[in-house]
Amino acid sequence: MTPEQEYKQLYERMAQLCEEQGWGDPFSYARSKEILAAIVLGHKVADKFSGADAFDALGNPVEYKSTTGKHCKGSYTGISVQSSWREQEKYLFEEKLAKYPKHCYNRIEDGKLVESWEMSGQNVYNILTPKLKDKFPTVLSKKDPRLSANITWSEIKRYGKKIF
Repeated sequence: MTPEQEYKQLYERMAQLCEEQGWGDPFSYARSKEILAAIVLGHKVADKFSGADAFDALGNPVEYKSTTGKHCKGSYTGISVQSSWREQEKYLFEEKLAKYPKHCYNRIEDGKLVESWEMSGQNVYNILTPKLKDKFPTVLSKKDPRLSANITWSEIKRYGKKIF
């Protein structure tokens, strides 16, 4: 079998397996990394693309952020902008950040999960809210009015705990 034939076979099998398990399209965004992390961490893969990425052993929703870089990090992009900062804070707390008790920062290397750190949704909210507040006044004037901010490696080490 040529490398091209093997790739095609593996691609089709992965799509079939994910369909059978109700995991959705493994080739959409970082879905394959989320599926891998859930399996390794003993979580249940979410059956929807919106909302939680997975659920822990107790059924609590978990948000995943994955990287193939040298260190774990969390990029929170495409955050919907609300009509006022007060509404934005509420949205961030109730719908986007603190809603998830756990955020996992996963590092993938050579197709394997090699490191995972966990941080509470409250800490994620506390770290990202000031960063987003600074950007809020200018975001509505942009062509794509959405907010974004990052959780850095130093913040993960300071406020998170290594779980894998």
